[in-house]
Amino acid sequence: MDKKRILIADDEETILKPVTLNLEAEGYTVKAVKNGAEALRAYGESKFDLIILDIMMPEMDGLNVCENIRLQDSRVPILFLSARGTGEDRVKGLKTGADDYLPKPFNLEELLLRVSKLIARHEQVSDKPNLTEYTFGGNHVHFESMVAKGVDGTFNLTKKEALLLKLLIDHENEVVSREKILSTVWGYSVYPSTRTIDNFILSFRKYFEKDARHSVHFHSIRGIGYRFVK
Repeated sequence: MDKKRILIADDEETILKPVTLNLEAEGYTVKAVKNGAEALRAYGESKFDLIILDIMMPEMDGLNVCENIRLQDSRVPILFLSARGTGEDRVKGLKTGADDYLPKPFNLEELLLRVSKLIARHEQVSDKPNLTEYTFGGNHVHFESMVAKGVDGTFNLTKKEALLLKLLIDHENEVVSREKILSTVWGYSVYPSTRTIDNFILSFRKYFEKDARHSVHFHSIRGIGYRFVK
């Protein structure tokens, strides 16, 4: 079995070195970098099974790194490590798309357990290759640039539109629950109203459906969630 690859970015040597050594001792292959810009470059050059980010780093902070990665990949697990551990800080971190948030100082054994669980959960979710672009019903979406072509021509998607559309397409023909959407796209458990997601679905129908009142691709399943059909 191939070793799981982890990218860790932290500008504190007292954190970076022992965490790297312990992850390697657990059998992981680790790429360690000291700032956000290096983390983004490393992500662009290789595939990782988990990304660990400090929030306060030089050149580019962890929040910006996370947002950039989420535009390209909605599924790779991201874990924040941060000295900023208030409830507000946690929510802000999770809103950017992180899967978990561990405040400093942390217990090393707990970190290793969270890493193991995040990777295991990720493996169970999907073995599908990550989509960079997709065509359906005469429409085309490029997820990295967030440029789409719909019934009225070319336009730009917002970050959340791109994440939601990608999630639905990744689960084509499956009903995706509201909880799954909010966890993946909004990244936190303080749920907005049902109308919030409904409005996104209505926008998709206007963008991509020839008759938005009789949707072919985007379906709302009352009380459960939403389904994309090619």
